Amino acid sequence: MTRGNDNDRSHKREENSIMSDRNWPNLAAMFFDQVDRLGERPFLWVKRHGDYKALSWGDTAARVTPLARGLLAQGVEPGDRVMLVSENRPAWLVSDLAIMSIGAITVPAYTTNTEDDHLHILRNSGARGVIVSNRRLAERVLPAAHKAPKAEFVFAMDLPGLSQELSVKVLHMDDVLDRGRENHQNIVEMAGQWGTGDTACIIYTSGTGGVPKGVMLSHRNILSNCEGAVNALMDLGLGNEVFLSFLPLSHSYEHMAGQFFPMTIGAEIYYAEGADTLAANLVEARPTIMTAVPRLYETFHHRITLGVKKAGGLKEKMFNRTVELGTRDFQHPGSLDFGERIVNRVLDVLVRRKVQKRFGGRLKALVSGGAPLNPEIGMFFTALGLRILQGYGQTETSPSVSINIPSTMKLHTVGPPLKGVEVKIADDGEILVRGELVMQGYWRNDEATRETIRDGWVHTGDIGLIDEDGHLRITDRKKDIIVNSGGDNISPQRIEGILTIEAEIAQAMVYGDKRSHLVSLLVPDADWLAGWAEAAGKPARLSDLAGDEDLIKALGAVLERVNAKLSNVEKVRRLMIAGEPFTTDNGLLTPTLKIRRHKIKQIYGEALEALYR
Repeated sequence: MTRGNDNDRSHKREENSIMSDRNWPNLAAMFFDQVDRLGERPFLWVKRHGDYKALSWGDTAARVTPLARGLLAQGVEPGDRVMLVSENRPAWLVSDLAIMSIGAITVPAYTTNTEDDHLHILRNSGARGVIVSNRRLAERVLPAAHKAPKAEFVFAMDLPGLSQELSVKVLHMDDVLDRGRENHQNIVEMAGQWGTGDTACIIYTSGTGGVPKGVMLSHRNILSNCEGAVNALMDLGLGNEVFLSFLPLSHSYEHMAGQFFPMTIGAEIYYAEGADTLAANLVEARPTIMTAVPRLYETFHHRITLGVKKAGGLKEKMFNRTVELGTRDFQHPGSLDFGERIVNRVLDVLVRRKVQKRFGGRLKALVSGGAPLNPEIGMFFTALGLRILQGYGQTETSPSVSINIPSTMKLHTVGPPLKGVEVKIADDGEILVRGELVMQGYWRNDEATRETIRDGWVHTGDIGLIDEDGHLRITDRKKDIIVNSGGDNISPQRIEGILTIEAEIAQAMVYGDKRSHLVSLLVPDADWLAGWAEAAGKPARLSDLAGDEDLIKALGAVLERVNAKLSNVEKVRRLMIAGEPFTTDNGLLTPTLKIRRHKIKQIYGEALEALYR
């Protein structure tokens, strides 16, 4: 491994890497300070030729500095915006830090973006250039950059074949780095010039509705969030931590929790290869902390329970007993009698340890954010000995507002506010947030900024309450609340969470605003549907079965089970079946796997309305 100082700075080792005594002026300076102390320790792990290989802190710095010089060579100045389009990999972090080191502003963009999405961000942000990771992504980025009036260059790690002359300069990343290595500007010294109040990034909200807005986050915003996370998770015994980065780094949640928070505590970061290999990557990386969204935990829950049902017999009985005893022991400490305590200890070895090994075997905590976590899912993992800490936030708050603290965990809440964060509930139930985590505003959108930030308080658009222990509980999105014709307020997310915990249902959207009752659009679980179709002698393709009366009847029986758990106003009276799953590719899911209600309503709205006739 090579040191990354480029004559910028010497590197020393130091055991203590927690940020509590640090006073960094910005995120880039924080990185170089950590390089100074951690030098040759492993930092970033990426799959190469079938095995994970590490870049040290010094190796990483040796890539950051020449790229920063390459940006300077293209005329990038402090305050300029540079769009970054890449899957999760070391190059994402390197590019982000190189941009910030010279006082420029990173504009992350999702790899799922269309050409039009990229063009909107380029035009709105006025980005001077783009860094893109691979040929497939470049094929969508280059036409957008060609049309964007302010874009001057594209740095591509893998150049596509160019069939037309473009208005932007297109350079291969290797050439940019070679040119940067010939330059001897002191990037570490330059990185120390920028203040905490300078803008670090503009993150465009993926949006469950409407056109994405650019959220301006300062170095102070993100550093304060990292400090709050360190304080909240100190009970875990933070030390030599290992993270597995899976969620898109272009989202504020992973940007902070999966990149900068690990960086502040000197942790190692493994990059997952993708959704299909996540289970294998967990075993390989053996993370100590993992951040994900509820949808991922729902998927794990489904796979585990399905496997147990297939195994049947004694294995299924032991597993169910483990969940039962673990749930009782958590909800009512001391309630297990002597015999049950012995059995529970035995099940630690026979069941819990095996489940924990599927997650690498050394997890201190699973962290859930980005959307509400179904308490039943949280209890399931907790009963299996996997601590799951639910948190809350949004891009406008950098993003974390609160998180459950291990010693005072309450599964049905999102925990108390982070250190230095104020939370209050408005008269209409809306959650308001104030503190150093509050965004600088929406880029070039003063009207939206004034609407969201009033008297220093972010109006989150979420509805909630604060309990007697100071824990925040989210009940729904203000805009998503269904008000039926009787004037009752109904939380669709709560009902959807209860529906999707059923083995037969993969995805759901509840509908019924200004109506006398609720109906639902369902996506059946693929494995269950295949088994049902085979038994019924029908094709297993969802598109062929969407209107099948027998399938609707079968799912209607599932609906009856769910309705037994719901109040009268929450009961779902009728259902229809979607023609395809909700995915990021068809635009029905956000990149963090939340359903896009407005998009789904555009496609299925008339059919859902027909259920009321």
